[in-house]
Amino acid sequence: MMINRRTFSTALVTGVATGLLAGSHKTQAQTGPKARNVVLVHGAYADGSCWSEVVGILQQAAFRATVVQHPLTTLEAGVDATRRAIALQDGPTILVAHSFAGMIITEAGMDPKVSSLVYVAARAPDAGEDYTALAKTFAAPPASAGLVWSEGYGKLSEEAFLRDFAGDIAHEKARILYAVQGPISDKLFTGKTMQAAWRSKPSWYAVSTEDRTINPDLERFMAKRMNAKTIEVKASHLSLISHPHEIAQLISQAAG
Repeated sequence: MMINRRTFSTALVTGVATGLLAGSHKTQAQTGPKARNVVLVHGAYADGSCWSEVVGILQQAAFRATVVQHPLTTLEAGVDATRRAIALQDGPTILVAHSFAGMIITEAGMDPKVSSLVYVAARAPDAGEDYTALAKTFAAPPASAGLVWSEGYGKLSEEAFLRDFAGDIAHEKARILYAVQGPISDKLFTGKTMQAAWRSKPSWYAVSTEDRTINPDLERFMAKRMNAKTIEVKASHLSLISHPHEIAQLISQAAG
């Protein structure tokens, strides 16, 4: 069969394009899609609104953010609420936790949709580990002395909240956060994680160097143990509010 120059050129271009397309598919298969879904979980003495500023920054960067509102009653209830949020995501998902919620994402992060984990001044226990016993191997943070209990539920006193929990937040704003803090059940801190997702999922950690709620050295220990990509933020326990851009940037890095 005779092939003229025009036919040959068309075939050549088509072949090259097909090869490039095949190569592109191969690259996508090797690297996988970037995660655009972010599920954020709040810690104790707070609610989902503490993520508002981070969420705004993520949305501007085209991330699809979902904040979990969990009841602060038991670890299991928090894990269930987070799993429901993950189930609604349409693809790879970054799971983010502040404070106590680190225990939640350590368990719920085993979900196949979860591509990476981000801990913000958060607990990061191993499977079956007694976090309270681990924390006692480090100097007790001041905030723990300000927890006031009534009828099975606890809240931080106003003094402890403003000084030890939200120490670098403007006083007027910190008082609003104090007013909306979620009371915790006396059963909340008794649960243990049965799995440790950070052992199999890429992890990031933001240490708050001025933290008076979780000892910063404990945060560093947990971040190092999980081999997390770690940043240190000169912030109180609420770095997600006082330094939202740094936290949003860390989440963006976890997207891949």
